Amino acid sequence: MAVVQKKQMAVVEESAPLKVLETGTTDFFEKCRMFTTAKEVMAAGLYPYFHVVESEQSPEVIVEGRKMIMLGSNNYLGLTNHPKVKEAAIEAVKKYGSGCAGTRFLNGTLDIHVKLEEKLASFFRKEAVLTFSTGYQTNLGIITSLAGKHDVVVIDKLDHASIIDACRLSYAEVKKFKHNDMGSLEYILKASGNRGKLVVVDGVYSMEGDIAPLPEIVKVCKKYGARIMVDDAHGIGVLGKTGRGTVEHFGLEQEVDIIMGTYSKSLASIGGFVAASEEVIHYMKHTSRQLIFSASPPPASVAAVIAALDIIDGEPERRERLWHNTNKMMKAFKQMGFDTGVAETPIIPLVIGEMERTFQMWKTLYDEGVFVNSVVPPATTPGRCLIRTSYMATHTDEMLDRVLGVIEKAGKKLGVI
Repeated sequence: MAVVQKKQMAVVEESAPLKVLETGTTDFFEKCRMFTTAKEVMAAGLYPYFHVVESEQSPEVIVEGRKMIMLGSNNYLGLTNHPKVKEAAIEAVKKYGSGCAGTRFLNGTLDIHVKLEEKLASFFRKEAVLTFSTGYQTNLGIITSLAGKHDVVVIDKLDHASIIDACRLSYAEVKKFKHNDMGSLEYILKASGNRGKLVVVDGVYSMEGDIAPLPEIVKVCKKYGARIMVDDAHGIGVLGKTGRGTVEHFGLEQEVDIIMGTYSKSLASIGGFVAASEEVIHYMKHTSRQLIFSASPPPASVAAVIAALDIIDGEPERRERLWHNTNKMMKAFKQMGFDTGVAETPIIPLVIGEMERTFQMWKTLYDEGVFVNSVVPPATTPGRCLIRTSYMATHTDEMLDRVLGVIEKAGKKLGVI
């Protein structure tokens, strides 16, 4: 099992002998044979991925026949099983069927797609919105559409994988700045000269739960004429006076050019959107390959988001309860002696360090009925493996007290605290 510490889960050993076919060529599937790391973790009984959930995403779930407290979900406001959200999805299926059988560009634009886009534009105080079928696809659709060969896209080193992949697919030059380091950002923007520049950051970073310093980012971007895009997948419903996210949290609605978000966290569905000026949205509607060549978001998903937006406005106590739970757990973990990194949101990491001990921590918690996420390279840097915990408005104090007891016991057993 010690070998696991030396490898990344997504990396293939290059030293293994290559299989050569009778034709004299290397087998295209050879990389699959060479990838053994995950099977080694499975053999050790510590594999934390692809476990089957057999119930809705509630604070308590059924995982492979066992009731567990869920600390691994992005269902921050607990809306995926809200009666109004479920009823909206059911009624949409009754009216529109299960899918659109086409793209938004051709036959797949329903009146509820338009209703959702208008509602989101009003919600985020932008001129227009465009929806996509997944959040990952949204980032690809925005960046590949807008970033041309004469442009520069500047991203935070810890931006989401979908942003990194979008940059790879664009024709723009791509530069990375050190995480939340304004000196690094300014150096790159200054060196980029008079070319078109887009700076892309996460509002809330999904592994360690820290918030981008948007006021400082905006100041530097304005100085060098760069446009600003915020991926606020984990900030919407969580941050801001009314739950509009990181941009509202800092009062920068008029300063941030593009807000990207997903439906799979606080908005209780699946899909994504981009909010911007009307001319930017119009341009993307006619140039984004990810929009033009993908099937439309299904009616049930769209209706669920519309209902979720109404609940966010109508039930602000959910966000208050979410922050009660977040503050309770953050305080307790720090008192126990856990390293929670730079977390300041309902995403609270427990930094473990080595990969093997991280998997052991996960297994100990799993056996005690607490579902968490193991985060190892490439999702984090080597030597900084962690247990990612996240909280819902619908967790009760009794559930969280039980979790704290289990985690403290496990931490002491494994020498983490």
